[in-house]
Amino acid sequence: MIPLSLTEIATAVGGRLVAADPQTRVTATVEFDSRKVTPGALFVAFPGEQVDGHDYAGVAVAAGAVAVLGTREVPGVPMVLVDDALPALGRLARAVVDRLPGLTVVGLTGSSGKTSTKDLIAQLTARLGETVAPPGSFNNELGHPYTALQAGPATRFLVLEKGARGVGHVRYLCEVVPPRIAVVLNVGVAHIGEFGSRETIALAKGELVEALPADGLAVLNADDPLVDAMATRTGARVVRYGEAAHADVRAEDVSFDERGRPAYTLVTPEGNAPVRLGLTGRHQVSNSLAAAAVARELGMPVTEVAEALGELRLVSTRRMDVFERSDGVTVIDDSYNANPASMAAALRALADLARGRRGVAVLGYMAELGPFERDGHLEVGRLAADLGVDRLLVVGDQAAPIHEGATAVSDWGGESVLLTDQAAAVEVLRSELRAGDVVLVKGSRYRTWEVVDALRADGTDALRAESGTDALRAESGTDALRAESGTDAAVTRGGGTA
Repeated sequence: MIPLSLTEIATAVGGRLVAADPQTRVTATVEFDSRKVTPGALFVAFPGEQVDGHDYAGVAVAAGAVAVLGTREVPGVPMVLVDDALPALGRLARAVVDRLPGLTVVGLTGSSGKTSTKDLIAQLTARLGETVAPPGSFNNELGHPYTALQAGPATRFLVLEKGARGVGHVRYLCEVVPPRIAVVLNVGVAHIGEFGSRETIALAKGELVEALPADGLAVLNADDPLVDAMATRTGARVVRYGEAAHADVRAEDVSFDERGRPAYTLVTPEGNAPVRLGLTGRHQVSNSLAAAAVARELGMPVTEVAEALGELRLVSTRRMDVFERSDGVTVIDDSYNANPASMAAALRALADLARGRRGVAVLGYMAELGPFERDGHLEVGRLAADLGVDRLLVVGDQAAPIHEGATAVSDWGGESVLLTDQAAAVEVLRSELRAGDVVLVKGSRYRTWEVVDALRADGTDALRAESGTDALRAESGTDALRAESGTDAAVTRGGGTA
């Protein structure tokens, strides 16, 4: 963050100073976690029912905070008082960004792939200059301004993903930090429970390109018709990417190696170059093309872009993280979150990686689908069967339609099992996995990662020592469920119920 006096901060946020020296300067960053405060910082106190940041104002000042941005006075603590700390934080971020004329802001949105693509773009821009990007999916009304406030005079690129749960959300985030480059990845059904339809999702995502200045750039996915059509919603220049023939930045001759890593020819108006990605999954072709389109706009030559794409690696955890166990089992950890589009991408990656080997998918519930919930889960189950997944472990009653969808595919030669919980899935995997198997684990933040954490140990004995079968069983109530229902699972083979 750039140094600002408390008077400048109060003016920016529309607040007033209490027990504070107007000339005192904030020289460090802004923090809302008192444990992370450093000398010279500004602490933001958010009120809450369980935890109230104002109760930690004194702790923050003792740690070196020069003042506290909050909504009520705290005795003995220098304050910048505002009516609501969250929009005040947004106004402060806008004031800081406006004072950084050499900063290029890249904003991206989409129903899936935002965090992974944000990480890819940030790795490319970091080759061109100091880059600030959020950790993980810090993409809401808090994470957005917090990340922007990390930018300083030396920062050249600020890469931000913009999440939304309704129309107007992306527009607000663009008011906090206006983009010069806007990237729209796709329009799927993630959070359709809040939006109501894909058309409404497209309306919300397109707010990003509407916020562009006339000299800005809209980077649009030519393979998604709803995204492609957003070109009419901006006066900025448009560059399309994808595998479609009309894409400006295009992938041709796509192929995959034995690890499911894509290779393709990068085609641009300036020339072509071969690309070999170190990332697993067909969806990484599209993600990497979006990143390439941004890098090209910023002046990186096509040959350098292609070389850099091959060196990109995953940054955020539990997103298509492929690792090998010492017993020959390959695990795809994509357990961070899930929606129908990301489930489909992960299942296709499993199918590519498991060619000639047995593919096992451990799939959990997908949240926030509203009235599309049952159909969304059924669709994932059908796709798993259509792709030839050999073994499907569906975790939890809420995810049961995945099991139904798969077993309804009459010509599927695989097998699906509906399990009570993660512990039951771990037990099945321990008893069944063998060298050469490829296992995908994915779900919506419902402890699905516990399965991966068990799998990360090498060998059955190590797995038992690390997670403790008895402890898992006791914690989740597997024994009780077994006694109550008479079985852990309903096992069904393709085309019929056992």
